[in-house]
Amino acid sequence: MISGSQIVANSGHFEKAQSAAAAIGAKATHAASETVAASDVVVIAVKPNQIEAALADVLDELKTDDKFIVSVAAGRNLDCYQELLGDSAHVQCVIPNTPIEVGQGILVTENANTLTDTQRDVFEALFSPIALIERVDTPLMDIGSSVAGCAPAFTAIYIEALADAGVKYGLKRETAYRLAAKMTEGVGALYMATGTNPGAMKDAVCSPGGTTIKGVTELEKQGFRGAVISGVDAIQNG
Repeated sequence: MISGSQIVANSGHFEKAQSAAAAIGAKATHAASETVAASDVVVIAVKPNQIEAALADVLDELKTDDKFIVSVAAGRNLDCYQELLGDSAHVQCVIPNTPIEVGQGILVTENANTLTDTQRDVFEALFSPIALIERVDTPLMDIGSSVAGCAPAFTAIYIEALADAGVKYGLKRETAYRLAAKMTEGVGALYMATGTNPGAMKDAVCSPGGTTIKGVTELEKQGFRGAVISGVDAIQNG
């Protein structure tokens, strides 16, 4: 893990960057060139259509062996950076999701990269404490980001709906949210720890003629699975 004092940052709005940096003990700079000069790892976290403008003044500085880029701009892959910087820059493209904020994130990580072995080790050391680093081939970056990056919104809706049901039958709102959230976290942790097929995890809770299978049957009647798949379809085809 790194401390805030090891971070240097800048953005198009210095005051905003300064306030955010101060909150973690980091330093804000007025120019990208100052940030790049002070950095070994350069994280590019701008909208995809802003990359060229953001890097316009530091293109040469990024074409060195003593720095590498971690890009979190969705839709931009290694080929895009090689068109902009040539083959001499060291680049790793990733797409994070919001739970990375609490050290429970995912980095959908492009298999193709130009990091050295040492740089790859540094990348893993920096990000593995706060995220699952899941490497996928370039054509699968979009669907990977839909499952990992968009689905937190789906899951938040599920938690909210489950809590609403709890409140309907008498639970306090805060209790219902905690139960739903921790249950969701726990099911994910159980899968990660055991690798048990999710279908088998479902079956383990569904006693013959029991309450859980009745609830599962109703969810199936209401198209629960199909709705989730359709949500991902809408993202991929939108």
